[in-house]
Amino acid sequence: MNVIKVGGSAGNNYDALCDDLAALHARGERLVLVHGGSDETNRLGEALGHPPRFVTSPSGYTSRYTDRRTLELFMMATGGLVNKGLVERLQIRGCNAVGLSGLDGRLLEGKRKATIRIIEDGRQKLLRDDWTGTIERVNTALLQMLLEGGYLPVVAPLACSEAGEALNVDGDRAAAAIAAALGAETLLLLSNVPGLLRSFPDEGTLITRIPRGEVDAYLAFAEGRMRKKILGAQEALEQGVRQVVLGDARRPGCVSAALAGQGTVIA
Repeated sequence: MNVIKVGGSAGNNYDALCDDLAALHARGERLVLVHGGSDETNRLGEALGHPPRFVTSPSGYTSRYTDRRTLELFMMATGGLVNKGLVERLQIRGCNAVGLSGLDGRLLEGKRKATIRIIEDGRQKLLRDDWTGTIERVNTALLQMLLEGGYLPVVAPLACSEAGEALNVDGDRAAAAIAAALGAETLLLLSNVPGLLRSFPDEGTLITRIPRGEVDAYLAFAEGRMRKKILGAQEALEQGVRQVVLGDARRPGCVSAALAGQGTVIA
């Protein structure tokens, strides 16, 4: 049982990803695919006059500020176009994929953070009307039913609040929560770089292995979104996932390569 998260940034090769997933699924591998949608959400927001706003938390993590309009755009882009585009690619390849978001069937349930603290112009500020959340529960029964039926679940990173509201949640942390809940052996976090780079963006400085007890020491090398991937990796390992691999979603055979240890292996 393996969980794969593919990022939503430009440059990822979704066709190569789906080639590999379909081949692995045909061999009987039990897989769950979680995806992002940041690039598509940004394009949609720009086209509709609501461009993205990114903020930095006091602890140094960068994320999208999600007001209600941004949440609606995120649902359209990520839960719609990106999710169904991946399902279509897999169906063309003979893989019976099912697209859903964490909102469906309360697959991912958590607590809404109605306000968030950010650092802006060197000062700490409080933002309201935020529609993000932290995952607290995974509906494993729903995923197990799909897996036992021979389907490949494709999950968009939306969640359901306790009150039934849609929430934007971090895709890497959503994948970590799913991997832990299902008792996955490996969590793959695939993006448009080959892994954690000691000197970003020089791909020749790839860090190939991180001992699980030394993850914090490597956070200094993580730029931008990579910090959230390292956080997701830590959470997965702490909850029993055996290993996490940061791999390259641009290359052919990206899933197989990452499962074979190509990338940054945290174990």
